[in-house]
Amino acid sequence: MLSEALLVSAPGKVILHGEHAVVHGKVALAVALNLRTFLRLQPHSNGKVGLNLPNTGIKRVWDVARLQLLGTSFLEPGDITTPTPEQVEKLKEMADLPEDSANHKGLAVLAFLYLYLSICRKQRALPSLDITVWSELPTGAGLGSSAAYSVCLAAALLTACEEIPNPLRDGESTSRWATEDLELINKWAFQGERMIHGNPSGVDNAVSTWGGALRYQGGKISPLKRPPALKILLTNTGVPHSTKALVAVVRSRLLKFPEIVAPLLTSIDAISLECERVLGEMAAAPAPEHYLVLEELIDMNQHHLSALGVGHASLDQLCRVTMAHGLHSKLTGAGGGGCGITLLRPDLELPDVEATKQALTSCGFDCWETSISAPGVSVHLATSLDTPVQQALGGL
Repeated sequence: MLSEALLVSAPGKVILHGEHAVVHGKVALAVALNLRTFLRLQPHSNGKVGLNLPNTGIKRVWDVARLQLLGTSFLEPGDITTPTPEQVEKLKEMADLPEDSANHKGLAVLAFLYLYLSICRKQRALPSLDITVWSELPTGAGLGSSAAYSVCLAAALLTACEEIPNPLRDGESTSRWATEDLELINKWAFQGERMIHGNPSGVDNAVSTWGGALRYQGGKISPLKRPPALKILLTNTGVPHSTKALVAVVRSRLLKFPEIVAPLLTSIDAISLECERVLGEMAAAPAPEHYLVLEELIDMNQHHLSALGVGHASLDQLCRVTMAHGLHSKLTGAGGGGCGITLLRPDLELPDVEATKQALTSCGFDCWETSISAPGVSVHLATSLDTPVQQALGGL
C-alpha cells in the first residue's frame, strides 16, 4: 500500500457530433472536455475510511473493521465482476442509504464503496484512507461527471493498492499510465458507472480514461489518432431535460415521418464522418480553412437536431447570441435545453471572446472557456495544481 498522498484528475466529455443519431446505429464523436474532476487519496493508519465530496456536501466515514466484516462476506477475490442485486442491497446497508436511494449523492457513495471493497480486497487488510473528490464539471448536464468520478476512483485505488504502478517520476509534475494500466482503470470505472447509471454505454468512462476523441458506433469504441486540441466555449443553459423523453421524441418522429427523418439521421452520420476526416487532417497540419469547415458542420448539425425535435428556445438564443459575435454553436448531448458548445477559432482576439462570454452570461447561462481533446486520466504533483483546486482538495 502506498504511504504518500496521491493526486489524480480525469476529464469530462462532450459529444461533438452524432447525438441522437447514435441511438439509431450511426457514428458519434465524443471528445474529452478539459473541465476536470480531481481526487486526493491520503493513506492513514487510523482504521477509518473517509469520503469527502465538497461539491455535494457529502462527508462520510466508515470503520475499516466493519467494512472488512461485511465486505469479505460477498466480494470474493477474482476477476472484475458486476455486482448482483443482493450485493447492491448489502452495499446500501453499509452506506446507510435508504432502500430507494436513486439520487446522485447516494449513488456516488455506493460507487465508492463498491470500488474500494472490490479493488482493495486483495490486500491482507482493507486500507485506511481518506478520499476527497472535487470537480469543475456541473452534475446532471450530460458532461460525463459521474464517469470522471469513477475513473478517478479506479485510478487512485488501483495505484494505492499497487495493482498498477504510479507513473509519476522525480522531476515530473504530471504523468499518465501505460496502455495496459489504462485498460484496467477503464474496466473498473465502467463498473463504477454501472453502480450509478445501471446500463451505461461505456463511452463516458472511455473518453475520461483515454482522453482525446473517440468514435462510437453500435457499441464499438475506437480512438481517433492524435486529435487536435480545439478551444471552445461550453455553455449550460440551465434548462433541465430528460434524455429518455428526448430519445422518445426522435423515435416517434422517425416512425411518423420515416422518409423525412431517416435521411436526417444519415446526414448527421455523414457530418460525423466528415468531421473525423477534417480532425485527421488537422492533426498533421492545421489550417484556417479547417476551422471554416468545422463551423459549417456545426451549423448544419444544429439545424438537423432542431428538425429532429430536440432543440429548445434557450439553445436557439445561445446560437443567435454567438452568431452575433461571428461564432458558431450547437447543442451537445440530449438537447431540449442542457448544454451547447461554441467553436473558438485561433485567430479570435481576447476581447471578442470576453464579449461573447458576457453576452451569454447576461442571458442567465453559465459559460466556461475551455478546450476539447484534453488528456485523459492523469496523476499530478500537488504543487502543479492550480490554487483553487488545491484549496478545494483540502489545502494541499
